[in-house]
Amino acid sequence: MRYQLYYWPSIPGRGEFVRLALEQAGAEYVDVAREKGKGMGVAALMRGMADARNPHPPFAPPYLKAGKLVIAQTANILLYLGARHGLAPRDEAGRLWTHQLQLTLADFINEVHDTHHPVGGSLYYEDQKPEARRYAAQFRKERVPKFLGYFERVLKRNPRGTRHLVGAHLSYVDLSMFQVMTGMHYAFPHLMAQLRRRYPLLIALSNRIPAQPRIAAYLASPRRLAFNNEGIFRHYPELDARKTARR
Repeated sequence: MRYQLYYWPSIPGRGEFVRLALEQAGAEYVDVAREKGKGMGVAALMRGMADARNPHPPFAPPYLKAGKLVIAQTANILLYLGARHGLAPRDEAGRLWTHQLQLTLADFINEVHDTHHPVGGSLYYEDQKPEARRYAAQFRKERVPKFLGYFERVLKRNPRGTRHLVGAHLSYVDLSMFQVMTGMHYAFPHLMAQLRRRYPLLIALSNRIPAQPRIAAYLASPRRLAFNNEGIFRHYPELDARKTARR
């Protein structure tokens, strides 16, 4: 099957979690909004959301066309791809556990986004800087350790070993965890340097993913979009406060 992925063309964002799964699966796909030519580009993305013939319209990108199916919501897309391409356990309990972890990552990603847009997504960052500083301080102190500590424990308690979050084989949530850890190092380099020793299993997992041959080829290709200050993970030095040195 040749998939069609619909997401914004200039940011990694939530679409990147889907791209990583498609690349690891070796699936054939078209990144529609990044393609040039008739029927492609951002206009095609917008038409897809406004298509009155679709009884199940997506609320927002990313969404994936798979034959006659139109699947939206990142975790939902990955649930589908995981079952089709061996990126999730075969048993129901394993699939649900993988999906549960992906949904928890989605919660964390939302909080990452809110560090630079705590008041409203339609406002510029410059319009909410004081609120962003306050939110980011609480995020660094409380929320990051809460989420990363949870996933570190999941790795530690995996009865099949600490190389993967689920079972003994690579799953889509491992790929998503790599994207989150990489994004956190981009957005909060000082914070992540301070926390590095707390989460050795997460760091090791994140470092192993680029060694996957298909992921390595993808990361070296122009298909991989760099992090930038238009996406979810943004680097604003004032939000990544250095730890104050003791006098």
